[in-house]
Amino acid sequence: MDEIALKLCDIQGRLFELSANQKYDSIKFIRVFMNSDVSRALDSKYNRMQWAGEEYLLEEVVDNAGNKVSVGGEVFSKDVLYWIGYIYRYWHYYSGEDSKKIYKQAPVEVMKRNYMMFHTMDPVLAIEDLKKIYNQKK
Repeated sequence: MDEIALKLCDIQGRLFELSANQKYDSIKFIRVFMNSDVSRALDSKYNRMQWAGEEYLLEEVVDNAGNKVSVGGEVFSKDVLYWIGYIYRYWHYYSGEDSKKIYKQAPVEVMKRNYMMFHTMDPVLAIEDLKKIYNQKK
């Protein structure tokens, strides 16, 4: 994985953290983001969104989400949010899968439930374990 890809993993992690600062419901925010035009742009080989900071990306997601992103509800800790955002982006670079497909395999509830067990693992091992969990349910 090159430096640019790792930087985008970090930006997405910080974007998810930033959603906590705004007190957005974490489950709704992550679900909306992973199915958004912004995540699709970040999945592209090259897109101008990949050069935007997390503040701009958050604004884009919220502006395009309408009332699907809301203040209130459960707000995860910043550590959990950063890890989820980072792993989702890392997963894309590791597997080439798009954000929607990744989210189908590991929705936010699965990510939160497995955080304590997986957050200290190498990202590739965590992703492989998350894929195993998904495949066992199929």
